[in-house]
Amino acid sequence: MKRILKYMAAFVLCFSLTNCDDYLNTTSPENTDDDFVTSTVSETAKTLSWAYANYRQNCLMGIYAWNDPISSDVEHYPEQNSANNINARLKPESLAIDAVSGGFNNLYSTISRTSKIATLIAEKNDYKSAVEAHVANDWTQLYGEAMTLRALCYFDLVRHFGDVPYGYENSYVNEYALTSRFEIFDVLIASLKEVEKLMYDIGASKGITAEKMSRTFANALIGQIALWAGGYQTIRTDIPDLYGDVQFTTKGDEKYGCKYARRSDYQSYYTIAEQYFDAALNAQKGSVRLITTDERSYANNPFQRHFQYLHDLEVSPESLFEGGILQGTTPAGSQTNEFGYAFGRPSGGGSANAAPPKVFAAVRIVPTFYYGSWENGDKRRDASITVTASDGKGREVLLDPTPGNMLKGGISINKWDMNRMNPPYTTSQRQSGINWGIMRLADVILMQAEVKAELGKSAEAISLLNQIRERAFGDTSHNISGLTGDELKAAILLERKYELLGEGQVRWDLIRSGTYSESAMAVRAEMNAMFRGLETDGYYTFSNGNTISQYIWVKNVQKSQPLTYDSDVNDPALYPGWRGVYDYSSTPAASVVVTTDNNLAIKGLFNYINPAGPEAAALEADNYIRTAWGATFLANKDTYLENILSGIESATTPPRYYWPIPGETITMSKGLITNGYGMPQP
Repeated sequence: MKRILKYMAAFVLCFSLTNCDDYLNTTSPENTDDDFVTSTVSETAKTLSWAYANYRQNCLMGIYAWNDPISSDVEHYPEQNSANNINARLKPESLAIDAVSGGFNNLYSTISRTSKIATLIAEKNDYKSAVEAHVANDWTQLYGEAMTLRALCYFDLVRHFGDVPYGYENSYVNEYALTSRFEIFDVLIASLKEVEKLMYDIGASKGITAEKMSRTFANALIGQIALWAGGYQTIRTDIPDLYGDVQFTTKGDEKYGCKYARRSDYQSYYTIAEQYFDAALNAQKGSVRLITTDERSYANNPFQRHFQYLHDLEVSPESLFEGGILQGTTPAGSQTNEFGYAFGRPSGGGSANAAPPKVFAAVRIVPTFYYGSWENGDKRRDASITVTASDGKGREVLLDPTPGNMLKGGISINKWDMNRMNPPYTTSQRQSGINWGIMRLADVILMQAEVKAELGKSAEAISLLNQIRERAFGDTSHNISGLTGDELKAAILLERKYELLGEGQVRWDLIRSGTYSESAMAVRAEMNAMFRGLETDGYYTFSNGNTISQYIWVKNVQKSQPLTYDSDVNDPALYPGWRGVYDYSSTPAASVVVTTDNNLAIKGLFNYINPAGPEAAALEADNYIRTAWGATFLANKDTYLENILSGIESATTPPRYYWPIPGETITMSKGLITNGYGMPQP
């Protein structure tokens, strides 16, 4: 086999490893390399930093971050007939076999590096003495970082590929096969249990922030892996004895050589999850906190405050782990930034020197969720979702629901907005420096609520759920009470949609809860009902009272503060809130700004205005422009229905959300590995 993945000790040479194309071929370093790597804590940390960088840049990336944020009943991809969202539509038979080979191989590259570092640290006397004394020191912390990042990479592999090869790193092998995901889960949980107790909590000491693996995150990761191990997932039926003696409860049909199932002893894994989520939320919480107050004089939205830390290029106190990004890196493109570009509020600006630069905006929001799901007073809606964009010339414009990207594609995610940086980065696209958020405390609180509900501890689950709702509404008036069983579980899953929209979690929640296929059918039924109303009546009113209409009315106006914050229902330029644009007149991109009327006033967004009636006439006399809105959604009905989980044919279809294992890995396995789920073979 080719020797591709050669372990290099010198940090300045590590980036030569990022083009590896065969994760199994590794060589052992020379003894002088080993000695150099572990000569000091700082040298070992430098080498480990390559693994962090490779994970962030070459593993999290891929086709819009593996399609995680655009493959649910509330999130979708905006383009028509694109290959970028085949996986998000759940049509894996149409994928190229090497569609995400880069991400697959680099996850194994990161595993190889972290495993080697951990092996070398384990031979250090200072490490051994700390383990014997049951105390944490800098060496046990570094060992824990390496092993936790290794576990995170394997967890990503299993979630995205299913059963994968395990344990071959840094060794020569002539044959390799798939390992049961359930075996991998068990080994990862056991390994993390051993290392977490000798790691530092976030903020406790030694500069451990959310940009590094910590005991806090390791505990939360144990809980997350255990929650996933006990949840529903699509498993293979085409490989006899792959799962050994694990017994399953199944849902729906067996099709494409797979079925939707959860292990019968799932509650034992929920018990593990409960224990370690509790550690992350309490004893090992460190400095992490749920942001419940907003100290800003110009805004009152503690939920949005978390995202503002990221815009300010600061680590959020709510984060357990963030992928660290540098702004404007050299050479250009060495650190691309998807949360400013692919997952941000849209911008039609150019690639450089724009106000702000181009934002592709791959995450769009299903209109029935935007209109029909939210309760009045929820501070998360406007801070999470927007109907306007930046034109790249310092002006706010209405998003066009026509399929496309940037200013087209319809309702968009709003959690990351280049306008909200301090100051906005106008130099180049994909270089903003916004950190890659991976896990935050609200996510852990709601995962623990899910676990408590599954274990029948309804009162504890409701208490956790209400922590999040109290922040969202600013008081206790929207707290829930009295729910149990399936109703409580459904309420928690819905809360996770409100809280974690666009962050790549909703898809996994639907899968794990066993509701993915039913949710796919339900959202398409809701979309069809909306389309029928728009076609028949010119509008459609949802159960919460919100109405989407064929037409709305807009005009550009001037605001003294063009970047807007909390909403004001009496001002059409401030409702919905959290939009507008930054004042780019004092930035390096000032020359591209074309007008001072930079804000967009909107009328009729949530209520029906008869286009032939007196209100419409008055608006048009006041220079408002009648603009197709619901009519454009309706004209593109087929594309919207195709992009929203169309690969699920019925409520009993097993969801096929995996990516194909790359062709080279299959070919070199000598027939021991194949792709399942109807995916392509080499």
